[in-house]
Amino acid sequence: MEKLTKEQVEALKKKHGEVFEIEVEDKVCYLKKPSRKVLSLAATAGQHDPMKYNEVILANCWVDGDEEIKMDDAYFLGVSGVLAELIEVKKASLKKL
Repeated sequence: MEKLTKEQVEALKKKHGEVFEIEVEDKVCYLKKPSRKVLSLAATAGQHDPMKYNEVILANCWVDGDEEIKMDDAYFLGVSGVLAELIEVKKASLKKL
């Protein structure tokens, strides 16, 4: 798959919000940020099978890209190494009053 054009990326952003590009050697995919529901589903699936966590995130956040990334173990494992970066956690503070 060729990389998406700026116009195609903008269209995806309008539809999905933030969009991320992940490259694994000669393959590329585009993912949206996971929702709380997707994170919950992934965490539940990952309790018994850690790879399922990444499979759920990839399947539910996928917006476009080379399907081989989902099917080929080497590409999947490459993507798995950066999936945690999709999850944005805001810093919180706690004060005793």
